Amino acid sequence: MSKTIAILLARLIFGAVFAMAMSFKFMDIPSTASYIAAAGFPVPLFLAWIAAIFELALALAFLTGAFFSEASFLAGIYVVFLAFAFHGPSRWSGNQAEFGFFVDHFTFLAGLLFAAVHGPGNALVVKARSPLMAR
Repeated sequence: MSKTIAILLARLIFGAVFAMAMSFKFMDIPSTASYIAAAGFPVPLFLAWIAAIFELALALAFLTGAFFSEASFLAGIYVVFLAFAFHGPSRWSGNQAEFGFFVDHFTFLAGLLFAAVHGPGNALVVKARSPLMAR
């Protein structure tokens, strides 16, 4: 019973983190695009929309358990990309807190990799499986 509760809490936390990030993007896409442009990426408005939609898909996968392992793996790649793109070494000298933000992404990655390997559990799971991550 405690294992089931822990897994459901972890899924809820993962889902909530991506749902919050997604909601901030949807509420102010122009600000998100400005942040992306400031990091030097082209077509920032397009990328802001892609990020918001991707985060919506991740939140749904974590909350429903559908395609959970695939979502966990893709979220891990995304989190590492975000760490380097927005909090990487070039930003550490100007603000030491950026190093902390950078490291936090790898802590999140560890949880996502663990989730990818162990799956969504058996409770409150939509049964959608991909042949890519068959066990």
